[in-house]
Amino acid sequence: MAAWTPAAAAPLLRGSRGLPLHCVHRLFASQTEGELKVTRILKESFPRATAIEVTDISGGCGAMYEIKIESEEFKEKRTVQQHQMVNQALKEEIKGMHGLRIFTSVPKR
Repeated sequence: MAAWTPAAAAPLLRGSRGLPLHCVHRLFASQTEGELKVTRILKESFPRATAIEVTDISGGCGAMYEIKIESEEFKEKRTVQQHQMVNQALKEEIKGMHGLRIFTSVPKR
């Protein structure tokens, strides 16, 4: 049997998930530079956040992210206002993204 490599798996992955080859390597990495950058920006923008999770859901391309953030800053704000705060914090990064999924919450006491 031939050795398995991400490049060899690309046609199979492309067929089932539609990922371009440069995204296939994300399946084998821990955290992308984009995830680290977005996390850093959110930590700076929401210093009281108790949890921040950023996941590149485009397979590592940086085209689409899922963000989960829990912060006291969201207290007494409607969901749409919370999401606007996240969008404002990431306004420059969003310009280069295809999409963004945002999940916000206030810490439970």
